[in-house]
Amino acid sequence: MDAKDLLTEAYDRLPGLVEAAVRGLTPQQLRQVPAPGANPVGWLVWHLTRIQDHHVADLLGAEQVWVSGDRAGRFGLAPDPDDTGFGHGPEQIVAVRPESAQALVDYHRAVAERTGAYLRGLRPVDLDRVVDENWDPPVTLGVRLVSVLEDDLQHAGQAAYVRGLVERG
Repeated sequence: MDAKDLLTEAYDRLPGLVEAAVRGLTPQQLRQVPAPGANPVGWLVWHLTRIQDHHVADLLGAEQVWVSGDRAGRFGLAPDPDDTGFGHGPEQIVAVRPESAQALVDYHRAVAERTGAYLRGLRPVDLDRVVDENWDPPVTLGVRLVSVLEDDLQHAGQAAYVRGLVERG
């Protein structure tokens, strides 16, 4: 298995984790904060999807899935391509209001399909291409993809944990 196949395998696991974290939850449960200062399931899944959408669109030089159609409206938000949840405070977190678990699943699925197509088209040499020179050392495509994956997996795990708190709460 080469690095591209490994990345594809890892990213292909995310939709199942997302669906398991939100399946069957009501809009109120998706927005429920389990403790002061904690993030709700809906925000965690929205954020991990926004990060992937933002970064993959940048790598493609394309528009984000987020800004197409009424996707943002299903979350009570404007289609701001810069709003990924990074740096959100409590007021911004509660402003993310997914209308349903399906809204989260649909958005994530659209981003995952785009990401998968992108990954399947990569050649091994592509992973060494520098995509961000604002760091020392500069960030390669491979490092960026691993960074996004790491962030997404952490947030998916957090969403699953918070789901358990909400259901028992």
